[in-house]
Amino acid sequence: MRVSLRLGALLAIVFLTTFLSAQEASVGPGKPEHQAAAKAQLGTLDSSVYQNRFFGFRYKVAYGWVDRTDAMREASADSRKSLLLLAIFERPPEATGESVNSAVVITGESRSVYPGLKTAAEYFGPLTEVTTGKGFQPLNAPYYFQIGTRRLVRGDFSKNTGKVTMYQSSIAMLDKGYFVCFTFLGGSQEEVNGLIEGLSLTPGTMKGIPSRK
Repeated sequence: MRVSLRLGALLAIVFLTTFLSAQEASVGPGKPEHQAAAKAQLGTLDSSVYQNRFFGFRYKVAYGWVDRTDAMREASADSRKSLLLLAIFERPPEATGESVNSAVVITGESRSVYPGLKTAAEYFGPLTEVTTGKGFQPLNAPYYFQIGTRRLVRGDFSKNTGKVTMYQSSIAMLDKGYFVCFTFLGGSQEEVNGLIEGLSLTPGTMKGIPSRK
């Protein structure tokens, strides 16, 4: 029996549960000035390169991957709190297959959603709760992770469905009042690490927790 991995829905639940729940309290669309600000924060995807000057990073999209950012972004009601920056998949999310449909999802959540959190490391509290609630298990405690000259916080997870094992790594930073979370999903940790290599950031420093020994 073929494994139907509808990761469009899966990722929307696993990675965007907090993103959407923050918007349930919204009483309506944001004011024009907030919408304009959000547009600047969303970045652009051009010639297989996603670039976000506001948060200072870019991501090189693998050839042939499918962009579902706009479709998943339609659920957003309050861009002042939560932003879906990028959602790309190795194959169309609605397609079936016997392997994991690898994906990259990048989100930004206003720090106002979590007023008690002060660092990217602390953001892994609610992130881990959401992820484990969907059947993923942590492979380690969150740790410092270097990308270029910037130090972020990373956590790794896996989920065995009985047919395949999915590996997820989430990398977070706190920038301009937003928790920016880069989530990568693949069929092996090596594949996930390869996906992470497409991410580059401008120089800066981040707060977090001690690195792994």
